Amino acid sequence: MSSGYLVSPGNRLPPGATADAGGVNFSVFSRDATAMQLCLYERADSENPFQILDLDPALHRTFFFWHIYVERLPVGTYYTWRCDGPYGDSDNGFRFDSRRELVDPWAREISDAMYDRQAVSEGQSAASIRAIVVEPGYDWSGDVPLDRPMQDTIIYELHVAGFTRDPSSAVAHPGTFEALIEKTDYLRDLGVTDVQLMPVMAFDEQDMPPGTAALGLKNFWGYSTHSFFAPHPGYCKNANRGGQRAEFRDMVRALHQQELGVILDVVFNHTAEGGESGPILNFKGLGNDIFYHLDPHDRRRYRDFTGCGNTVNCNHPLVANFIDNCLEYWVREMHVDGFRFDLASVLGRGENGEPMYHAPVLWNIEFSAALSRTRLIAEAWDAGGLYQVGDFPGLRWAELNGRYRDVLRRFVAGEPGLVSELATRITGSSDLYARSGRLPINSVNFVTCHDGFTLWDLVRFEHKHNAANGEQNRDGNDANYSWNCGVEGQSDDPAIDALRRRQARNLVALLFLSQGVPLLLSGDEVLRSQGGNNNVWCQDNALGWFDWSLVEKNADMLGFVKTMIGLRKRHPSLRRARFLSGDRVGPLHIPDIGWHGVRLDHPPWHDTAARHLAYTLAPGAPGESALHVLINMEDVPLRFELPRFSGLRWIVVVDSGSGCVASATQCAVAEGGIDVLARTIVVLESVTR
Repeated sequence: MSSGYLVSPGNRLPPGATADAGGVNFSVFSRDATAMQLCLYERADSENPFQILDLDPALHRTFFFWHIYVERLPVGTYYTWRCDGPYGDSDNGFRFDSRRELVDPWAREISDAMYDRQAVSEGQSAASIRAIVVEPGYDWSGDVPLDRPMQDTIIYELHVAGFTRDPSSAVAHPGTFEALIEKTDYLRDLGVTDVQLMPVMAFDEQDMPPGTAALGLKNFWGYSTHSFFAPHPGYCKNANRGGQRAEFRDMVRALHQQELGVILDVVFNHTAEGGESGPILNFKGLGNDIFYHLDPHDRRRYRDFTGCGNTVNCNHPLVANFIDNCLEYWVREMHVDGFRFDLASVLGRGENGEPMYHAPVLWNIEFSAALSRTRLIAEAWDAGGLYQVGDFPGLRWAELNGRYRDVLRRFVAGEPGLVSELATRITGSSDLYARSGRLPINSVNFVTCHDGFTLWDLVRFEHKHNAANGEQNRDGNDANYSWNCGVEGQSDDPAIDALRRRQARNLVALLFLSQGVPLLLSGDEVLRSQGGNNNVWCQDNALGWFDWSLVEKNADMLGFVKTMIGLRKRHPSLRRARFLSGDRVGPLHIPDIGWHGVRLDHPPWHDTAARHLAYTLAPGAPGESALHVLINMEDVPLRFELPRFSGLRWIVVVDSGSGCVASATQCAVAEGGIDVLARTIVVLESVTR
């Protein structure tokens, strides 16, 4: 490389590094900076820059952007910024430090080969993260984001590394985007429609509390983003050599070829820079007072609505624009199909930290033409006490329905008095969404997700067992609403094992029978365990990995999940876009839903001890069969009356007591009634006599 590239003033837009035929334009935002330097490196591990460019404010600054054009600079060059400005104090909150090298917030690819969090915290610039000038093009071969109706969506949440890092995965490059490509057949055959990837934007694996770090663990889950436009280099074969965007795009294209959408779990509520003692990586050094919520009484300190040390000031105009542009970039340039927003209620806080229903960033996302066909899913709460399930702003925003999760767990565990609320939850939570003109598809239903027990642990443990995380079992949620079926953890009692498997099937059955959008946690379909650890955020080991030997070992459970997914896909009545009304519909001229108990038309709404319910779903489309669902979470068998329709009979298609009923052995049910075992769900389908 030349050590003396020629430069010209360049342009303030677009931010970041933009390569063209003549060179590279660099632009970065800093309102209060007084000086800016661009440092250019030949390699990821170069100790010293081959050229340092001083930006003249008279030539290289427009409004609050600093910019410079470097002629003939090649793609693949590594770079950092150095930024100087006024001294920081309790009044202004500045964190300028010209000694520190900063990674470009708009970097499209980064290298963390030289990064050391402790060294950066101490101001050693040689340990910085470096951005990479990227190749602008990619051959998508006609690929576009998918456009599947939300009511037809079945989400599968997975961790890119954890899905294939176990040796049992038998992939060429475990833990990478490429390895996920090798598992697309499995995902397609399972029947899910979308994969929800835990954070894949470049994050800080070294962001950990001291107790966790002392055990040699790392930030595995990735909820510690620093570069929101860049794929995480640790998920790439060529982690620090560039080409990371191509590897991510290859994965997206391969998933789309199997008709699988891609949803990204995004973390705009906080960053890897942490609180007062955290490192200065980019935002702190360029505009600390703009990018973060600062304590109004001492602006050297951070307001923390996230539990992670800092909170992004999402509704400052620059930050709101940054977030909007970032989302549009991942849709436009990376072809993703949706986003799940971690602690999304932070995005609804104004610059003073107070909740805003008309928060600009949320409504900009709602109305963005570029995001008009993009799935938007909010984790509608934060760590500052803001809980917005059922009240998140906007029509298109779906929500992770935490109330659905809790009620289903409590009901299946055996808690009485929940029949009425169970009915509300499995029919789309109209109490939360209908009053504001929203729909069942605004409810993302889940029993488990990455945060908490796995499905198998939910029926094996009543208490978290997180000592391996190095925080004296203080981390993780204490309210799990779980039942261990009589013994905590491993049991050799066949009766307990059989009960646990039936309980797991019950939870899966209810999930896929519910109106709304179901979300399945990776590994639940094969009864993956985390040993009772309900917070494996730092466990890049067998605790956090998918064990592929379970696919064969628990093939019966996998088959049951596939059956439930197949039933849902076969029946439009299970995935209605609008709420059930009770109106008579279809050729049977029966209510779209009819409620029952053990006797027809006598649901146990007012029985506070009841743990059973039945209902009939009318056909939702021409040619569809009616469904009759029998739910018995009592400790004894119950005999349920059955509805009679002229010319039709009932067959069993699902029985959680014995597993799924294969089509070759579907059994007719005697007219009048059916016996349902204790803690069992049975689904009947109508067929012509």
